[in-house]
Amino acid sequence: MMPVRVNERLSVAGQPDPADFADFAKEGFAAVINARPDGEEAGQPGNAAEKISAAAAGLSYSFVPVNGNEITEADIRAFQAAMAGAKGPVFAHCKSGTRALTLYALGEVLDGRMKPADVQTFGESLGFELAGACRWLERVANQTPRVNAFFEPRTCSIQYVVSDPATRRCAVIDPVLDFDEMSGATGTGNADAILAYIESERMTVEWILDTHPHADHFSAAHYLEEKTGAPTAIGVHVTDVQRLWKEIYNWPALATDGSQWDRLFADGDTFNIGGLTGRVMFSPGHTLASVTYVIGDAAFVHDTMFTPDSGTARTDFPGGSAAALWRSIHAILSLPEETRLFSGHDYQPGGRHPRWESTVAAQKRANPHIAGMDEARFVALRQTRDRTLPKPKLMLHALQVNIRGGRLPEPEENGRRYLKIPLDAL
Repeated sequence: MMPVRVNERLSVAGQPDPADFADFAKEGFAAVINARPDGEEAGQPGNAAEKISAAAAGLSYSFVPVNGNEITEADIRAFQAAMAGAKGPVFAHCKSGTRALTLYALGEVLDGRMKPADVQTFGESLGFELAGACRWLERVANQTPRVNAFFEPRTCSIQYVVSDPATRRCAVIDPVLDFDEMSGATGTGNADAILAYIESERMTVEWILDTHPHADHFSAAHYLEEKTGAPTAIGVHVTDVQRLWKEIYNWPALATDGSQWDRLFADGDTFNIGGLTGRVMFSPGHTLASVTYVIGDAAFVHDTMFTPDSGTARTDFPGGSAAALWRSIHAILSLPEETRLFSGHDYQPGGRHPRWESTVAAQKRANPHIAGMDEARFVALRQTRDRTLPKPKLMLHALQVNIRGGRLPEPEENGRRYLKIPLDAL
C-alpha cells in the first residue's frame, strides 16, 4: 500500500494494516488521521486497533470518520485541526484515500486557497475522482440559512448562530453561560465568543432562542439580551416546566407564566430572521417544553436526536416521555429528506471529533434508535438505557437559572448570589 503524496505535510492512502504503522514512523510520518467509520466492511481494523498501533509507533492519532455523501463543515475543520496539531508529516486514510483527500481539498476551498473550479483537476492530478467534493460545494452554495456552530467542550453543548446572508440578520440558539461547579464561578467566555463572531461578520441579532430549559448548562439568553437588545423566546410549555420545578425547589415567589422571556412560541408559530421565516414545532419527550426551530432547509432539533452514531435523547427527566419523544422524532423526520438537522449535544463516541449536523435521510438510514424501529421497541430501548444513565451533574444547579430565562439568582444582602439545591428531591 503506497501513499500518495499531496504535499510536504500530507499523504493519503487506502486502508493500511495497523502493523505497518511502525514503518510509517520510520518513513518520517508523525501522525495518522483515520477518516473511515468503523464497520464499513468485514475485516476492517477499526478505530480502536489503529489508535493502539499508532501509540505503539509513536504516532499521534485522530479519528475523523465521514461518509462521502454526508460530509459537513465540522468534519472538514476537524481534519484541518488534526493536521495543524501534527508535529510532522501526516498519513491520512479512508478505504481508498478519496474521502481523506476530499476533506483536505474542501478545506482549501473554504479557506480561499483553492478555487471550486480547480477541485476536479486537483484530484485527477493525484489519481483521484473528486466529483463528490464538487457536488458538496454546489450544494453548500445553495443552502440557506447559514449556520455557524460553537462547541462547548465542558458540557459537550453546541450553540448556533443562524443567519440570512442577504440581510446579515441572525438568531442565536441555545447559548451557554459558563459555570464551574467546583468553584461556583460564572463567566461569559462562550457568549462573548458568539458576540465577537457576530460583530466580525457585521450581523444584527434579531432573536435569542432556547429550545428548552437545559439541564446540563446555564443559558446565556439573558446575558445576550442585555448585550444586544434582541428579544428572547422559548416554547410556551416552559410554563409547565416552571410549575413542576417550582414545587421541587419550594420556590413560592417564582413566576410560572413564562414572563421571563419576551415571547413564548406555540406549535406552528412563525418568526423572521431577515428575509427568512422560521417555524416552530412542538417536540416534547426529552422535556415537557422542547421545541424544534425549522429555518429554511435547517432544523434545530435540540436533544431529540443526536448525530446518527449517537442515537436519541434521554427521557427520564421530570416530565419526560419516551412515547412522546418517538412521536416528536417522526414529526421531524417528515421534513424533506435533505433537511439539515442540527443537534444540541455531541458526546464524541469512539473519541471521534465533535459533530452536530446530519440530515433527515441520514437519520432514517443510520440512527440505530430509529432505523427499523417501531414505537414499542423504541420506548423499551429508551427506558432501559435511561435507567443506566446518571443525572446530569449540573441539573439541580442549571434548572433554577434556566426556568428564569438564564437569570442568575438575585444578590443577597452581602452582594453574593446563591444557588438552592434540593436534597433527596429526585
